[in-house]
Amino acid sequence: MVTQSVLVVDDEPDIRELLDITLSRMGLETHSAATLQEAKDIVSRVQPDLCLTDMRLPDGNGISLVQYIQQEFPHIPVAMITAHGSVETAISALKAGAFDFISKPVELEDLRRLVSSALQLHADTSQARDAMDEGLIGDAAVIQTLRQQVSRLARSQAPVHIRGESGSGKEVVARLIHNNGPRSTGAFVAVNCGAIPPELMESELFGHIKGSFTGASQDKIGLFQAAAGGTLFLDEVADLPLAMQVKLLRAIQEKTIRPVGASEEQPTDIRLLSATHKDLANEVEVGKFRQDLYYRINVIDVRVPSLRDRLEDIPALTKHILSRIAAEHGKVESRLDKSAINALSNYTFPGNVRELENILERALALSDGDTVTANDFHLSNTPHTSPAAFSEAKIEHASTTQPQHDIHGDLEGYLGNIEREIISEALEASRWNKTAAAKRLGISFRSLRYKQKKLGLDK
Repeated sequence: MVTQSVLVVDDEPDIRELLDITLSRMGLETHSAATLQEAKDIVSRVQPDLCLTDMRLPDGNGISLVQYIQQEFPHIPVAMITAHGSVETAISALKAGAFDFISKPVELEDLRRLVSSALQLHADTSQARDAMDEGLIGDAAVIQTLRQQVSRLARSQAPVHIRGESGSGKEVVARLIHNNGPRSTGAFVAVNCGAIPPELMESELFGHIKGSFTGASQDKIGLFQAAAGGTLFLDEVADLPLAMQVKLLRAIQEKTIRPVGASEEQPTDIRLLSATHKDLANEVEVGKFRQDLYYRINVIDVRVPSLRDRLEDIPALTKHILSRIAAEHGKVESRLDKSAINALSNYTFPGNVRELENILERALALSDGDTVTANDFHLSNTPHTSPAAFSEAKIEHASTTQPQHDIHGDLEGYLGNIEREIISEALEASRWNKTAAAKRLGISFRSLRYKQKKLGLDK
């Protein structure tokens, strides 16, 4: 059996010796370096299975080493050793691509746990790529980019915030990150923060002890404890009350929680993923979400595209969904005729992939035989307006400048005028560079071209 190796980078001989003894007792081969250049030389020559590096080095810093290894040897995980309470340093390391971080003075139990987790990552990522292909269906450029991003994030312990419209697949992305990382053998615990009553939020997240409040007839573990060794996914995190945000921030920073009614804190070992369909930065700006918590959960930002931004994936998605439905019900797989494919390709899916699934399930229930036609869908003849095409602020401004009878008398025309104005502004600001305008609007080039034609802006 090949002995795994760890490179320890620190300019303090005592720290190097302590880590060397601890790692040797774990059956690991160790290499040591006191400078950035020495560390680069050893990485290039030995290619260790893990690198532990201090932040401050005589000839540079640990971030530079993280970036070097990420670029030249991306299969090698790097963990940063930071000063106690140095949140900014830890976040910078994670953003640069570090697997995880540990604070000085180093707690040996925490170190052993980190090392064991990192060494579970294997250089062969083919299995992970296969899982990404199965979990994220389609060949659109935005999906290919998302697959690559998720594959990288699965090899990290950094907090990830996943943003995207309702029904776009945020939880699918969260599960892929968990299932293809070193915590895959642990639990994946998902919770919708908007579905928990505020008065029960603390008990649900952190647990409680018997007798701590009326109705607490027995001890209860919280979601943090249930996710120990695995991943906690906070969906719709923007819906957390401000008072709860303070307690969540402390739990993340200190890696400890205190159950309701308990006198002592308990250590936690989770990876935190979060998601929301809201603009979290805007929630911070208007005072609905704490800025310090935002920086802690939004270390890495992932955007899940809407379905209308990848309409070319409709055929592949429908085939996948139809196969799954057939397997679930033990039936022969149905097929869509040309009219059905065309109808779906010209629909803008305000409910995204979730709506596509519902449309197909309903159509299968209503269709005669094994072939689904456009008539089985009962889609609205009027395409839905893309919410990404205009901001709430623009809508509010427009509502104060447009006559009220326009809203009630012709809602479609009213919204179309707003959308036309915003797209025109984006095109003018981009000097009619459609690619730049689409990026400014947060939509795909194809969606912009469709909207231009629909709104008469392509002349």
